[in-house]
Amino acid sequence: MTLPMFPTTVIGSWPRFKDVQRAMRDKRAGRISDEEFQAVADQAVLQILKWQEEVGIDIVTDGEQRRDNYISFVAEHLSNVRILSVSELLDYVEDKSSFEEILGTLDVPAFSMSNPAAIGKISRKKPLALNDFKFLKQHTDKAVKVTLPGPYLLTRSMWVEGLSEQEYPTKEDLAIDIVSVLREELEDLISEGVEFVQFDEPVLTEVVFTKKNANRTFMCGALTAKADAAEELAFALELINKVTDSMLGRGTTIGVHICRGNWSTDDDILLRGPYFPLISYLENANVDQLALEYATPRAGEIDAIKNIGGKSLGFGVINPRTVKVESVDDIIARVEEVRAILPDEKILLNPDCGFGTFAQRPMNSDEIACEKLKAMVDAAKKLRETVRV
Repeated sequence: MTLPMFPTTVIGSWPRFKDVQRAMRDKRAGRISDEEFQAVADQAVLQILKWQEEVGIDIVTDGEQRRDNYISFVAEHLSNVRILSVSELLDYVEDKSSFEEILGTLDVPAFSMSNPAAIGKISRKKPLALNDFKFLKQHTDKAVKVTLPGPYLLTRSMWVEGLSEQEYPTKEDLAIDIVSVLREELEDLISEGVEFVQFDEPVLTEVVFTKKNANRTFMCGALTAKADAAEELAFALELINKVTDSMLGRGTTIGVHICRGNWSTDDDILLRGPYFPLISYLENANVDQLALEYATPRAGEIDAIKNIGGKSLGFGVINPRTVKVESVDDIIARVEEVRAILPDEKILLNPDCGFGTFAQRPMNSDEIACEKLKAMVDAAKKLRETVRV
């Protein structure tokens, strides 16, 4: 599928409708069947697709409407995975007071947090996103992006001390099966003709920017990491490259999304720092594209992405957490900065992150999301007029 210059896309999630949230609760409580839930979610997906098409988005998603959040949804699709609430996570955290302090300081509400934990040998009992892609593709001629949690994110979150050791003595042992599951899913998606697959690896910024309680993460609860950031990045790089080995060049663009947190509208409590400490990962990851946030000062200097190994860049130009809609001129000015670093054909435009990472905690309203995306699309149209033929 041929895309225009400066193609536009969303990162993945969209605020869930109230009936979708209610159906999620009802399904979890056994009050409705999975088929009944899917029927509700289908309608929400179609509405979100309609909005994306109306504003002119080039690469659409299903808004992650069937997911409670960007990672916990895998529990329904994998064997031997248990969902833990925040209160349950506390049972497995050694330093409970510090963990509670992290949640309080970072404005992470208990109702938004849940964590998938491996309690036995994991395997894919049903596709993670293949069926979602098939449904969306039946209703659009646009290119479709499918989002999946990355292998490092899944490994870090799903290995929980006290629950996982019997089958997986270390998180490195678990990672072997995580890679296998993601490769199986990716193979199916590529075979089905998906245009874009995005792996989400937000926890990479926690590795390099979080100093206090370095073996915990604000995103995934009671997790284990080595104190040395370089060692963790090398491990993350090894995992993504194992997942994508032999998968590139087969008609599907494969990318990685990295952000600094998307659970609060208060930017002051989110992580901040430039991409420089992540260059070893950004440059050497065996992927086609990087989707990075750059709409806020927290992302640091654009110069940090001069060397990204020839990849295309999903350039974050709108902030999903603010009600102020970015102006077309401001978006264009921001893109002109990155044009000095990368060729036009390597630049895509996207928001910094999703509009609803957690189902029960959307970052914005449907109306504002549409207005922001429309500004981004209008900026892309103007930029196309400046391309030298």
